[in-house]
Amino acid sequence: MKYTVEIAGTTLEIEVDGGRVLVGGRAHEVQLSGQPGDPMRRLVRGRGSRAFVAARGELRGEWVLTSGGARLQAQVLDPRETAVRRAGARGGAGPGSGTIKAPMPGLVLRVLVEEGAKVKQGQGLVVVEAMKMENELKAPRDGVVAKVLAAPGDRVEKGTPLVELA
Repeated sequence: MKYTVEIAGTTLEIEVDGGRVLVGGRAHEVQLSGQPGDPMRRLVRGRGSRAFVAARGELRGEWVLTSGGARLQAQVLDPRETAVRRAGARGGAGPGSGTIKAPMPGLVLRVLVEEGAKVKQGQGLVVVEAMKMENELKAPRDGVVAKVLAAPGDRVEKGTPLVELA
């Protein structure tokens, strides 16, 4: 299974196949000891090992890892969640669409345009926070902002119209 892991400001592509783990295309033989559901685990790689506590965070895919007094937050995204995140980075509309929609549930943080503003393809329109990540939704084409349908502080569901382009 492939995962995208964001930890300490770094994004890693990880593939797990039994005891073989590919990190950024580089193979590692590892063993993870401990019982499923038990937060205390031990990761063994080669001759080294590290004990850690893994606790689920508040959001889906979020983990808090503690080892040797250090605490890290990690976001683990499976292929479906990765696709949703990438859709949010590109914007919620197809190339010919005039309506930019929320690609996932979240909170509108900022509206970057006003009605009547001319925008270029790729220009940021709205910033939506989802899973503690800011997603800037961009114009799929050049156009003029016909309507701004969202305001900072609005909670939105997937598919909620945010901006209409003419």
